[in-house]
Amino acid sequence: MRVLHAMAGGEQGGAEEFFLRLCRALAARDIEQRALIRPHAGRETALRDAGIETATASFGGMLDLFSGGRFQRQIDSFRPDVVLTWMSRASRFCPKRAVNGHPFVHLGRLGGYYNLKYYRNCDHLIGNTADIVSYIEDQGWPGERAHYLPNFVSAGSAPPSTRAELGLPKGGPLLLALGRFHPNKAFDVLLKAVGRLPDEVLCLAGSGPDEDSLRRQATDLGLAGRVAFPGWMANVAPLFAAADLYVCPSRIEPLGNVVIESWAHRVPVVAASAKGPEALISDGENGLLVPIDDDVALAEAIERTLGDSDLADRMARAGYAEYEARFSESVVVDQYLELFEILTSRKDAA
Repeated sequence: MRVLHAMAGGEQGGAEEFFLRLCRALAARDIEQRALIRPHAGRETALRDAGIETATASFGGMLDLFSGGRFQRQIDSFRPDVVLTWMSRASRFCPKRAVNGHPFVHLGRLGGYYNLKYYRNCDHLIGNTADIVSYIEDQGWPGERAHYLPNFVSAGSAPPSTRAELGLPKGGPLLLALGRFHPNKAFDVLLKAVGRLPDEVLCLAGSGPDEDSLRRQATDLGLAGRVAFPGWMANVAPLFAAADLYVCPSRIEPLGNVVIESWAHRVPVVAASAKGPEALISDGENGLLVPIDDDVALAEAIERTLGDSDLADRMARAGYAEYEARFSESVVVDQYLELFEILTSRKDAA
């Protein structure tokens, strides 16, 4: 089995992190892979360290006359059984067939509600939530060619980050939130909620266009000494090991990968009821859900969880059980390999 990945990703992001996790996991199963990505020194190093030959392309706009040719050359030289394109741009640049006549199955992966016009050359589509698969089918895509394959996260342990390392005071429960600093993530609502709490401290790890405004907001709310901004961190296990509670305040969150990460690290979760978290969380069982954009309800849910150790422990244990059953590496990689085998066997029989 040969798999060619094409990822036209950004500097940072959840899809980019999962791309690396899946590549490494498939390498551990002895799947022969090659990757075609935008130039990114850290990503190229990580892939090559995993034994995955890596090439680059700019994956630019409509005037990019070169990336399609680079893609074609990778297909013709590698002769993949499966081409897995990550998100819209890489899917649009994928050639329809190999010049040398070697047949391959083109799988396009969606982690959001993207315009399917960019995926019309794909043979099959993968959605990483059931709701995204429903969206794909609602757009007229044949149901037999749309597949639900979730993300997985790693459950590795690590020594906890210290308050001193984070620049936070001792005492008071530690809240954790991760992600891109963008209005969709609603970290402004989380800061308002923290301002309503007596002594909780917050580690807000990430980066993005809203960073300056979030820092100003923290200062304006009198939270400068209670909120840490450690930046984007590839290894978040030490943060989860230190956290008392994970908070996902997102306005828009198609998947809620951070919820699964919290479950994997046995950390209780409070989340706004965006589509992803709402699909994952059974309220009061493996997490708490609150209305979107409601800082009062968010603060109350945080206080409720931190004030009831039995509830927090029960939700953390239920979340971990859900993770093991549905979102662990072994479970999800088995599903990917099964789909690859089914689709390539159909190709060979055609």
